[in-house]
Amino acid sequence: MTVKVTERDDSHMSHEGVAAGIRIWDVYQQDLLVGMFHNENDAQSYKAELENLEAQRSQQ
Repeated sequence: MTVKVTERDDSHMSHEGVAAGIRIWDVYQQDLLVGMFHNENDAQSYKAELENLEAQRSQQ
């Protein structure tokens, strides 16, 4: 399974969000958006959780 975290670039955000300085981190699982976070640490934690769940499923 591929899980990745990327910071959303300004071209994919509203003008208001850019002006307010809001940053968003997207979590993708197999190229599908599965989560959006305002904090990179939260995004990385969610990524780790998804990877752990997949590892558990693989072992069964």
